[in-house]
Amino acid sequence: MTQDMKFETVAGPFDSPANGVVWDGEAVLFALREEQRLMRLDPASGEVTEARKYTSRTGGLAIGPDGELYGGQEASRRLIEFLPDGSSTAIDALLDGKHHNHPGDLSVDGQGRIWFTDPFSPVLAQGPQFFPPLDHASVLRVARDHRRAWVMQRMTFDTVAPRAVLVSADQKTLYIAEGEPDHDHVRELRAYPIDGDGSLGNHSVLHTFGADHRGPQRGIEGMCLDADGNIVACGGWAKNGPGPLIYVFSPAGRLLKTYDLLADMPNRCAFGGPDMATLYVTTATGKLLAGKAAG
Repeated sequence: MTQDMKFETVAGPFDSPANGVVWDGEAVLFALREEQRLMRLDPASGEVTEARKYTSRTGGLAIGPDGELYGGQEASRRLIEFLPDGSSTAIDALLDGKHHNHPGDLSVDGQGRIWFTDPFSPVLAQGPQFFPPLDHASVLRVARDHRRAWVMQRMTFDTVAPRAVLVSADQKTLYIAEGEPDHDHVRELRAYPIDGDGSLGNHSVLHTFGADHRGPQRGIEGMCLDADGNIVACGGWAKNGPGPLIYVFSPAGRLLKTYDLLADMPNRCAFGGPDMATLYVTTATGKLLAGKAAG
């Protein structure tokens, strides 16, 4: 079922793709990873300003339960917290003594644990290459221990190219978008049960993206939750498949509705605005879109 949602460009186009996007309670923040900037949109005035610069290729963004702003710095291979005074602090944690890959998408649960995709990247980290990449591309999690120190764990052992991650409204399921648009990758929306001890159970496949003579379809790149706990996902492209779309899935994987996007290659999405009813979408074409369902 398709319903009307009118999207308009509210920022851009910029000179590079727009990536992570969040609502911080007052404004929309979104990342220009290649330009190493975070931008701020005031929805009341429509003014777009630079919120941060020199962000070390920050792409993924997430808001914590107490309003913390976290980012994934691909160029530094680390997670950071952007502090209100304009500074930032690194989340200093290793995975079994090793540096992880290039953090992508982030989702923070009600306990303040940060779940993030950790794919490989063709773009090298800044500085000397002292630390080799891991031998896997997984979803990882950092959480504070009893001393308030950050501890990192590997959470998935069956992912090859995780693209997006999202904790469910009831905190019992982790949704993962798996697979790059490549013939060697499956592109799936998966649901992993979060067990009582915090580990992940066996996943269920909620949706699969195919391929044809034009090549593989582009799957899901970003996800958020709507007010009913449904999965709102953005993905697709104009070159094949159904095109660039917003998908709305029930927690069980039923496709409830889709929304067309005129801008190609959506990257991330988040609800925001005073009523939290406006859907903001970033695109690889360097735009920030805003849309609201009709009726």
